[in-house]
Amino acid sequence: MASTSVSLTLPVLPLDDEVVLPGMVVPLDLSDADVRAAVEAAQAAAGSGKPRVLLVPRIDGQYAGTGVLGTVEQVGRLSDGDPGALIRGRERVRIGAGTTGPGAALWVEGETVEEPVPEPLPGAVTELVKEYKALATSWLKKRGAWQVVDRVQQIEGVSALADNSGYSPFLTVAQKVELLETADPVARLRLAVKALSDHLAEQDVAESIAKDVQDGVDKQQREFLLRRQLEAVRKELREINGEKDGEESDDYRTRVEAADLPEKVREAALKEVEKLERSSDQSPEGSWIRTWLDTVLELPWNERTEDEYDIRGARAVLDAEHAGLSDVKDRITEYLAVRKRRSERGMGVVGGRRGGAVLALVGPPGVGKTSLGESVAHAMGRTFVRVALGGVRDEAEIRGHRRTYVGALPGRIVRAIKEAGSMNPVVLLDEIDKVGSDFRGDPAAALLEVLDPAQNHTFRDHYLEVELDLSDVVFLATANVLEAIPEALADRMELVRLDGYTEDEKVVIARDHLLPRQLERAGLGADEVVLEDDALRRLAGEYTREAGVRTLERSLARLLRKVASQHELGERELPLRVGSDDLRALIGRPHHVPESAQDPSERRTAVPGVATGLAVTGAGGDVLFVEASLADPETGAAGLTLTGQLGDVMKESAQIALSFLRSHGAELELPVADLKDRGVHIHFPAGAVPKDGPSAGITMTTALASLLSGRQVRTDVAMTGEVSLTGRVLPIGGVKQKLLAAHRAGLTTVIIPKRNEADLDDVPAAVLEGLEVHPVTDVRQVLELALVGAEVAAEVAA
Repeated sequence: MASTSVSLTLPVLPLDDEVVLPGMVVPLDLSDADVRAAVEAAQAAAGSGKPRVLLVPRIDGQYAGTGVLGTVEQVGRLSDGDPGALIRGRERVRIGAGTTGPGAALWVEGETVEEPVPEPLPGAVTELVKEYKALATSWLKKRGAWQVVDRVQQIEGVSALADNSGYSPFLTVAQKVELLETADPVARLRLAVKALSDHLAEQDVAESIAKDVQDGVDKQQREFLLRRQLEAVRKELREINGEKDGEESDDYRTRVEAADLPEKVREAALKEVEKLERSSDQSPEGSWIRTWLDTVLELPWNERTEDEYDIRGARAVLDAEHAGLSDVKDRITEYLAVRKRRSERGMGVVGGRRGGAVLALVGPPGVGKTSLGESVAHAMGRTFVRVALGGVRDEAEIRGHRRTYVGALPGRIVRAIKEAGSMNPVVLLDEIDKVGSDFRGDPAAALLEVLDPAQNHTFRDHYLEVELDLSDVVFLATANVLEAIPEALADRMELVRLDGYTEDEKVVIARDHLLPRQLERAGLGADEVVLEDDALRRLAGEYTREAGVRTLERSLARLLRKVASQHELGERELPLRVGSDDLRALIGRPHHVPESAQDPSERRTAVPGVATGLAVTGAGGDVLFVEASLADPETGAAGLTLTGQLGDVMKESAQIALSFLRSHGAELELPVADLKDRGVHIHFPAGAVPKDGPSAGITMTTALASLLSGRQVRTDVAMTGEVSLTGRVLPIGGVKQKLLAAHRAGLTTVIIPKRNEADLDDVPAAVLEGLEVHPVTDVRQVLELALVGAEVAAEVAA
């Protein structure tokens, strides 16, 4: 037989992420507007009977297609004092179209669901009922709900038994909705049986895991107890044998067991303790083991400092401690920002590796590479360790000695970690380009694993012979010359160039950093000697000419020593204000007067045949002069003579320049006949300094063209670029350093290859504002720009 469906019109009581099945009695909070509206509408329409509502699940804002007819049994207060209603689910209702009704509730038309009930129950259904009751009884007994067991056993109907599972807290909303929308009672009961059996299986697994964990804890407790008993037995034996209490090997075992070591390190240390216990006091191996154990126990295996993820604060620290150097500041800021985001997303450790960094700071001396390492550590809140590599020739200095050698020690990297006291310090590998190699090995090759972010999480020192995780260390390497670093090592590091400071940056550094330090060293107060900005600017521009600030600091120290000395001799009163005109009286005449400040007749380019070039040396960019002359046809032999200690590449550039002028002299209106009969001599002053490279090609061509045409080279023009046989101007390197050198020398116009125009983005804006930069593609453009009297037709690129 089957129940007959009935049409109903009821107010909807939505249940957010909850499901009520027929037969369930649930309390509902009337403080919810939708619930209150439905109950009030049902009360208004009920008359003398019990108010009736339609309980409909609302999942993610969507109503289910089936609801439950519910009667409001009681309206009152919940246990927390809020208004509430007790509602009993009666039967399923298939929801139809919406309609109107009294109150603010949503009214819908519905039809009760027919539920076929087999009579009598077939055998399979009877077995299903027994299985459900058995499973439910087992679950309730585990929870200690004995009073509910009898109630479940008394339920006879298949439909009521299946709907009773709606009380189960482990059922998901989706499972309850499926039970609600399944009309067939037998199918519902099968769903309830499956859900209950799955849950009991999960509980069995969880209980099994908990039991295994408890067994493991019990085993550890037994092992601890036995070890304590063993210690007591050893103590008694030592007393019987007349030995002192606290034998060294026993002390090491206690220290190893008490230390917070990684599992593999702990195992290796305990093996060494066992060897120490077996070895005699006279054995030399005992001292080796003790030294190794001391080293392992002193390492901070699980100590880490917390990074300061205040990105703005870190940038402010870098800006306060170093002027300029925007490239490296940007890179450190990027590193911190990425670390912060990875940490926030739980990605601190990926594949066993953390997010360390390996940066190579390459630049001339005195630009602040070493001191920048301390600022980086300060900004990140990490400890700082400096490892000096200059002159290191032994590979064991990096990877450590084998323990078979007497006096073996771990390498400098392990010692740096131990000194830092944490596994994530900032380690500065100073002067990495000065590392040498000989028969003892190549330290640069040993650094390959240390500085490889893909490998250094399993670094093995030859002395320790256990894995050391270096992936969270920030390595900063400093070098003056990039070419001196082996290519494989340079490939593992991220290159950051520090190309020197502009004059404005030097003034800021001198005022904010160098002067306060030198005042303190000279025993002077900040109010006793004040240097005006124009004095600092003249010190930086005329008394020094360098990429860094070391000579500038020495000049400041010399000036302050002179002031202190004169004050003590009674020759000068304090306080003193020093302007630019006072410098000569204190420290003498300037040594580097800009070419532009000299008398026109005294300038080196005042005669034809002299051109100004730009070069890069180990000390940064520099100005390079090229002189050319023609020998007397009667006394000088024809041919090309080069002087100035030039390399092969530069000699070839001179040959190319001469060949170009010989083949294209006619179109350039130059008397090239002189080049056939007379000897050509090209000289680079500062002959004691070796010079090489192709970038002086257009400078030599311009010097020769000036000599042949009799037209001087403009005194304010410098140039750099490689020349080809067809007159093309080819790109070169070091544009930023060369433009900084031109700016320091007081030059105002610079000629560079067109293909180097992109390098201008790296040049400070203050330098570009003071220079007129001309990117060119052909030597003819160079001659038009550089020679006096030529019409400048090339466009200016800043």
